[in-house]
Amino acid sequence: MHQHKDAQDDQLVQTLIDCARACEYCATACLQESEVQMMTRCIALDRDCSDICFQGARLLERNAEISHQFLVICEEICRMCADECGKHEHDHCRECAEACRKCADACHQHHEKITQT
Repeated sequence: MHQHKDAQDDQLVQTLIDCARACEYCATACLQESEVQMMTRCIALDRDCSDICFQGARLLERNAEISHQFLVICEEICRMCADECGKHEHDHCRECAEACRKCADACHQHHEKITQT
C-alpha cells in the first residue's frame, strides 16, 4: 500500500543512511586488517548491505510505491551483515553490527506499521 511520507519515514531514511555509512567504513577498515582473507565475507556483506540500504533510503525519499516492500530486503541483508560482523572483534565490525541491527529493527517496525494500516 502506497502512503505519503511522514516524520517516521524521515527517521528511517536517516537510519538506513547511517547503516550504509557504517557498512562502508567497516568494509574499508576490513581491507586494512592483517588477516584480510578472514574478512572476505564481512567485506562482501558490508558492500551489499550498504548498497541496499542506500537504495532503500532513496526509494523512501522519493516515496516510491515499492519502497515499503524493498525494506523487507533491507531488513534481511542488515541481519545477515550484523551476524557476520558480530563474529569479529574489531571495533569497526562491532559498530557496524550495531548499526545493522538497529536498521533491521527499524525496517521491521516500519513493515509492521504498514501491514497494520
